[in-house]
Amino acid sequence: MLVINAVFRCKEGKRDEFLKAVKAEGIDIASRDEEGNFKYEFFVSAENGIEILLLEFWKDQDAHSFHRTLPHYLRLGELKEVFVDETIVSKYYTD
Repeated sequence: MLVINAVFRCKEGKRDEFLKAVKAEGIDIASRDEEGNFKYEFFVSAENGIEILLLEFWKDQDAHSFHRTLPHYLRLGELKEVFVDETIVSKYYTD
């Protein structure tokens, strides 16, 4: 299994707008509905007003690679250009 932690450091005052846009466009739901996805959840930091954590669990690298070709993934990239200053991604492989 591939586990991905993506931390989005949003532009000042834009965190909630970013999350609202992601949800309004159904990016989270479309990602969860993909074959090979086990978890795709956003978490808002209670202590940091600019950070959102995206926690993803994928069957394998192939499932995630396919995810990266889909329109909703590409749309997330467009939204990040508007709302996010920095993205920090960590990948972990588990049994």
